[in-house]
Amino acid sequence: MAAKWIGTKFKGVRYYEHPTRKHGVKKDRYLAIRYQIDGKRIEEGIGWTSERDPEDDQNWTEAKAALILERLRGAAKHGKREAPTRITEKREIEKQRKEAKKTAQELAEKEAITFDQIFTERYSPIAEQNKTKGAWDAESSLYKLRLKPVIGNLTLENISPIHLERIKKNMADAGKSPRSATYALSVVRQVYNFAKTVDLYKGGCPVSKVKLPKKDNQRQRFLTHEEANRLLAALKARSRDIHEMALLSLHCGLRAGETFSLQWADVDLEKDILTLRDTKSGRTRHSIMTGMVKDMFVKRGPGRKDTLVFPTTKGTQIDRISKTFNRVVEELGFNEGITDPRYRVVWHSLRHSYASWLVQSGISLYTVQKMLGHSRINMTERYSHLHQDTLQDAVKVLEQSIANAGKDKPGQVVSFSK
Repeated sequence: MAAKWIGTKFKGVRYYEHPTRKHGVKKDRYLAIRYQIDGKRIEEGIGWTSERDPEDDQNWTEAKAALILERLRGAAKHGKREAPTRITEKREIEKQRKEAKKTAQELAEKEAITFDQIFTERYSPIAEQNKTKGAWDAESSLYKLRLKPVIGNLTLENISPIHLERIKKNMADAGKSPRSATYALSVVRQVYNFAKTVDLYKGGCPVSKVKLPKKDNQRQRFLTHEEANRLLAALKARSRDIHEMALLSLHCGLRAGETFSLQWADVDLEKDILTLRDTKSGRTRHSIMTGMVKDMFVKRGPGRKDTLVFPTTKGTQIDRISKTFNRVVEELGFNEGITDPRYRVVWHSLRHSYASWLVQSGISLYTVQKMLGHSRINMTERYSHLHQDTLQDAVKVLEQSIANAGKDKPGQVVSFSK
């Protein structure tokens, strides 16, 4: 059934009633206006009296409809083409105005957001979930102590290379290593990249304009087999857990974090394989047990598959190296008179010794890379100097081939076998 239009006291304004719905005591009414532009009759709907005008958030009335009609007629009569002459035009203009206002507001909010807000509210929850506990704890502490005091209250747009240079200087004055300063700038870069990913920032990263501090801080000292045996014996007398964790690092090359997070489900005593998950490189790798390591696991367990191999007394995961290890190293005199940190024996020296022993035994750098879980071969090439005996043997083979070639008849082709 067609709607029955009813006129109002306002010329050009009419309505029809909803068959059942009410607004107040009366039936809800749909308002419409009729007028002419250039001799052409126009009729447009305004809205239900139960709805609100978005401009003033008041309900539609016949009087409001008449006021809109009067404005449209005036615009058409006086040729004000920049003003809307139809309600649809008026609504489209209002829609565009609101969208432009919203866009400008969002842009202003993005430009006003500080580095601290991005790091704390947006970056932290994701980074903490995706990084290892040790890595996130280090990054979070570095931010609070070194980054936040300098750039926390600045917007990403306003952070300049001079601020990053100040961070470098503050860390140097505090006795922090160049590597720590480089790590701090790496955190800044990660936050900028994150902000771009989530569309909070579109500019450049000031870290690219700062010279990163560099220093050779790679470990040079590794234990001899005699020193390693002395260390293990001394640790065994002090703490079973520390002795067995040290053995695991010396014989399988595990990082401290990999040892702390190792579960019994990762220990395969039938195949003599350890599965190391969520490693520093982000990849899972496997390590082969030596006989001593396997015996250690057999005597220690096995425990329930979902439990840690080396838990704290409370059953939680260990989060730092025990001071007992450092005290034993000092008592053995391994660091006596040594001030260069590259030559001091620390926990990481155990993994470094494992890699050095492999290379000295003639194992290829490629194989050592896989056993250590290095993501790039250049990380393993630091051990290449330990391969000198193997390289010298290769040169001796070449020399012998050349000498043998000189004894051959002139014109004879000499082939070198691989």
